[in-house]
Amino acid sequence: MLEASVLTAPAIGSSDELAARLAAIQTVLPANDGLAWFNRMYQLVANSVSDNLGASAFADPAWISRLDLVFGNLYLDAVRNSVLAPDKVPRAWAALLEQRSQTGIAPLQFALAGMNAHINRDLPVAVVTTCTQLGTSPDAGSHHADFWRVNGVLAQVEPAIRVLVEGQPLEEADRIFPGLQDVVGNFNIVKARETAWVNAETLWVLTRFATPSAAVYVDGVDHLAGFAGRGLLVRLNRVSS
Repeated sequence: MLEASVLTAPAIGSSDELAARLAAIQTVLPANDGLAWFNRMYQLVANSVSDNLGASAFADPAWISRLDLVFGNLYLDAVRNSVLAPDKVPRAWAALLEQRSQTGIAPLQFALAGMNAHINRDLPVAVVTTCTQLGTSPDAGSHHADFWRVNGVLAQVEPAIRVLVEGQPLEEADRIFPGLQDVVGNFNIVKARETAWVNAETLWVLTRFATPSAAVYVDGVDHLAGFAGRGLLVRLNRVSS
């Protein structure tokens, strides 16, 4: 069961542990579970980045590695809290986790709703958390350049990843779920990451002040990501083959 795979598992401490945890979650989720479609896309994205970018490709591999782990743990925390403490699940993730059993939603919708939550809500938090832990800042050294290197890989592989998730080109999937292109066509992983970086820079500045502003900003980002996620998960009328 999903519960057993996430409740007793500690935070991940390496990229290998992240890969193993994603694989374990995928194993226990039913094939038609909406979370399974995001988890599968996350595996594909992580594998694509790993295959195309080794540690030597980054100017600061320690920073990018820590970011990867902090980022991954935010997803695992959301899944764990969906079982243990639903009231602590960010609104961005609740959009997917509350509708994961809903019919009439295409696999790609679930996958991109998860990506929306993970990038638009989690990534700015992960960047700031990583910089805080390592005693640096988003604008220091090569951080932005290393972040951008990942964007370059994703820009190349995103179309193929969408096909692997849906099992067919978007145009074909749209014949099965009419209106699918209209719902998901404007979501772009790279553009979402670019926006996340800007949000991270803003959040970093706010964290320098001992005020509630940073928490308020994260809450606003979370609210917007949740709104976008529910927009991605509108029910469509599937056409029988």
